[in-house]
Amino acid sequence: MLRTVLSPRMLGLHLLTVAVLVSFILLGRWQLGVFQESGKPHVAHDPAPVSVTTLARVGAQMDGMSAGRRVTATGVYDASLQLLVVDREPDVDAPGGKVSRDRGYWVLTPLRLDDGTLMPVVRGWTARPGGPAMAVPTGQVTVAGRLRPSQGTDSVQSRPDELPAGQVDTVSTGQLINVWTGRKLRDGFLVAQPPSGALTQVKIAPPVVGGTLTWRNLAYAANWWIFAGFAVFMWFHFVRDAVRTDREHRKSPEMVLEG
Repeated sequence: MLRTVLSPRMLGLHLLTVAVLVSFILLGRWQLGVFQESGKPHVAHDPAPVSVTTLARVGAQMDGMSAGRRVTATGVYDASLQLLVVDREPDVDAPGGKVSRDRGYWVLTPLRLDDGTLMPVVRGWTARPGGPAMAVPTGQVTVAGRLRPSQGTDSVQSRPDELPAGQVDTVSTGQLINVWTGRKLRDGFLVAQPPSGALTQVKIAPPVVGGTLTWRNLAYAANWWIFAGFAVFMWFHFVRDAVRTDREHRKSPEMVLEG
């Protein structure tokens, strides 16, 4: 049997079977990888900037599709209403509150638009309050950046001590309405990109969407592995038939002599 299995004509079959197995297994793994990648979140199409007034309205909550969109806003900063958002890192997605205590501040300044409404703008980040970096630009400005929805007041672990005047712990539309009383406030806030003046830019990622699993690729992976199993099945039958044939040939002369 071993002589038959290791014969030159069978060695070619073995090598072909190994090549087919490796190819089919790799093809199956490739299709499995495509299937797994399809389920991961990915960056959504990033449309061209639009006016902030089209996405952030007064008295209406921002829809989820608007979060992260690029927008522009033209108006005049109201320096008298500027606030500091405490315990923040220069990254929108970094946790605030006790987790980031004393890490720095977001500089939050309302931009008064042409219609008189206020749009909260995170102009940038600073390590400490005060200094020339916090100076508010004067005159009419056009701010570009990305839009973010209002933060919930329970989104951070607030300090147990009361914050001093001019400081808040979240950028919450509901909270800002009570701070900037008597003003019409648009929902959400704009993260300026680039930042204002010498402030550090607050990072904000473009919007992402959840992936959709492509089950077809999983089926393709299964098909390739089934083909690999079928190749092993056929190899086994070819080898078995070759062994049987050689045994019959070796027995044939003995049968003739006995006759």
